Amino acid sequence: MRTQVGIIGAGPAGLLLARLLSRQGIESVVLERRSAAHVLGRVRAGVLERGTVELLKEADCADRMQREGLVHHGLQINFDGRSLRIDLDGLTGNPVVVYGQTEMTRDLMAAREAEGGTTIYEAEAVGCSHLETDKPQIIFRRNEQQEVLICDFIAGCDGFHGISRTMIPASVLKTYARAYAFGWLGVLADVPPCSEELIYASHPDGFALASMRSPTRSRYYIQCALDVRLEDWSDDRFWTELKRRLGPEAADRVTSAPSIEKSIAPLRSFVAEPMRFGRLFLAGDAAHIVPPTGAKGLNLAAADVRVLARALTAYYKQSRTDLIDSYSAACLARVWKAERFSWWMTSLLHRFPDADSFTRKLQEAEFYYLRKSRAAQLSLAENYVGLAFDLQG
Repeated sequence: MRTQVGIIGAGPAGLLLARLLSRQGIESVVLERRSAAHVLGRVRAGVLERGTVELLKEADCADRMQREGLVHHGLQINFDGRSLRIDLDGLTGNPVVVYGQTEMTRDLMAAREAEGGTTIYEAEAVGCSHLETDKPQIIFRRNEQQEVLICDFIAGCDGFHGISRTMIPASVLKTYARAYAFGWLGVLADVPPCSEELIYASHPDGFALASMRSPTRSRYYIQCALDVRLEDWSDDRFWTELKRRLGPEAADRVTSAPSIEKSIAPLRSFVAEPMRFGRLFLAGDAAHIVPPTGAKGLNLAAADVRVLARALTAYYKQSRTDLIDSYSAACLARVWKAERFSWWMTSLLHRFPDADSFTRKLQEAEFYYLRKSRAAQLSLAENYVGLAFDLQG
């Protein structure tokens, strides 16, 4: 098989890249090791920055998001019974949009199918070769047969556990990581949200988050130890603990119901540098992971795709290589800012198992400063809605 851009991974990053390229007349083949149904069954984030919203419009995949997405002009932080609303729109002139990653993926899948683009599901990429030549190859397996896709470029959009990052030689790749000693226990339920905006809560016994996917579907989280077992957390136990941590005002508005999905997600920070080797480019979780506290994971993937799509378009349309050469540096400048913000949000709102009373006092001081300082609120809001691309360097 032969194509211009081989894309490993049919999640939102891979499909968005394929869509942006196709609108410029650039051919791609997307390889996905799972089935389409499995991809759509993943429960993921749903807060979209302004840049991600604009990119979906550019891809002509924003119609349903504009009809069904929930525009949020602010968010609320509860800290030991005290509340603070961050006026995102008032401070920055920009809101965020809550629209589930699954729905975004569904829209991109439909657009890919409608334009006749090639996506091969249940095709597992097992290796890459010739990365430093003008004909890099993806070796993949489907139907128990090994095949080769010859490309001009390869985009690794296959997530943290994919093979793309492992194709960069160890002598070249440098990684930075931090593991947190806790996770999030999350529940998805078909109940109306308890608030029109997200609530981030810091309680003496741990963090909690009230979010939503639609006016009738809510997503709630509580901080948990990494060794907890799902079977020990009945729905009733979860709802009781969630209400306690959110505080009485929010708790009175929480509607309890049987969960339709329950899972535990560990929190970690991770960055791989560089994000390019030869004609292989990493994008999204293949290159970086952030704690979900700052709602940056999906948005960082979209930002990578934006930079890569423009670089490849400049190459094919104008024979330019400068944007290709600067891809890694341009993306990493944004990535590290998002890592910093996500770490800061996580540090402010969670209880750390090894923290002493001094650490909690520092968290309190940080919250009080945030509560009284417009400059501090502006900094939070600016990062939350997404930094402008001209602020990358």
